[in-house]
Amino acid sequence: MKLITPRKPQGFWELMPEEEIVFENMLSKIRKVFENNCFMPLDTPVAEYSEILLAKSGGEVDKEIYRFQKGNNDLCLRYDLTVPLARFVAMNENVLEFPFKRYQVGKVYRGERPQKGRFREFYQCDADIVGENLSITADAECIKLYEDTLGALNLNCYVKISNRKILAGFFEGIGAKNISDLMIIYDKMAKLSEEEIANMFIASGLTVAQVDQTFLLAKQNGDLEAIIAKVEKLSDNPTFLEGISDLKALNERLKYLKMDKKNYSFDLSIVRGHNYYTGTVFEAFIENSNLAIGGGGRYDNLCGNFTERKFQGVGMSIGITRLFDEIKDKFKTDENLVTQVGIVAFDETMLFALSLMTDLRNAKIRADIVGEGKSFKAKMKEANRRKLPYIIVLGEDEMKEKRYTIKDMRSSAQEKLSFDEIVKKLK
Repeated sequence: MKLITPRKPQGFWELMPEEEIVFENMLSKIRKVFENNCFMPLDTPVAEYSEILLAKSGGEVDKEIYRFQKGNNDLCLRYDLTVPLARFVAMNENVLEFPFKRYQVGKVYRGERPQKGRFREFYQCDADIVGENLSITADAECIKLYEDTLGALNLNCYVKISNRKILAGFFEGIGAKNISDLMIIYDKMAKLSEEEIANMFIASGLTVAQVDQTFLLAKQNGDLEAIIAKVEKLSDNPTFLEGISDLKALNERLKYLKMDKKNYSFDLSIVRGHNYYTGTVFEAFIENSNLAIGGGGRYDNLCGNFTERKFQGVGMSIGITRLFDEIKDKFKTDENLVTQVGIVAFDETMLFALSLMTDLRNAKIRADIVGEGKSFKAKMKEANRRKLPYIIVLGEDEMKEKRYTIKDMRSSAQEKLSFDEIVKKLK
């Protein structure tokens, strides 16, 4: 039989057990922050009907979606957790309590080119607030979550905040017809040169003067009052003015939520790639780094594809796979999840060793049999290879006396102890 070369799809994620322990520990800390902020857990299917998932995607995302046919079903793998949330809310609107605050940790899939920090399969950690007539306080709560979640990982965040109404209102005010396309071009500013962006804007119908004004908007960042002073005269469009008013209200609420001023600023270059965003938008970074580890914003019309009720929503997301890939070397394997003691037994004591292992596990000690069926030398090699901190060598005398030789593998010190003494020592 010809052997198949073991391989996995490019860009799909896989960790070694030691890394997985660290990763799960990070997720646990993030979950605790979400729950402390009154968000409830939720899970949704990895696959959705295509008509659901594509209802409000648009932009570059459509090109990256994994879509397939199974029987008569046209399905897509979810590319984020927000559209599935909107579908869930619409299906359960009569039983949910609003505002509905949920968090979700799950895998999502995008068929983009794999590179450092970018994967085709990756985890997202999302927290969203959905309701009717949501105030701007919900936006502020979601932004503050970056400070709290990254703080739980002993990291400092930096969040850049804007509002899509400002840009949309500006384009409306100059009579642009293809605003959605212009938004997509605007979102590419960080990746392309000004000349390339300018040519794309002009090809889409903007004049040179309008392109210059658009660049003026994109270059405004830092203190909100200073930004407003520079751009407020660019347009008297109602949507434009509403976006500025929203940022003022958001800034005020962030102060009262006691978010550290050094952890956020306003940046009108932020627009986000998804067309479902309608107001506040933000992107989060690790402090003193250009590594974007998340983003989010307000989406007032998303549920409108699935229900006539006027639900509004705002959410934040952490790309935990990218974050972990960047900072994993700073964290140690959680010792509360690794084997504490290995039992080295012989043929005549193996069955008793199983009983001892079970008693230790019942006492909340993480015990395991080492090298069953191997020579004593091989058993010891396995214990060293597994980096076990302690081993119990179980011979016939130990079995009869109910006192067991326990060896510290780091210092080579050993002693004979009773079962209760071993439990006390290891705890």
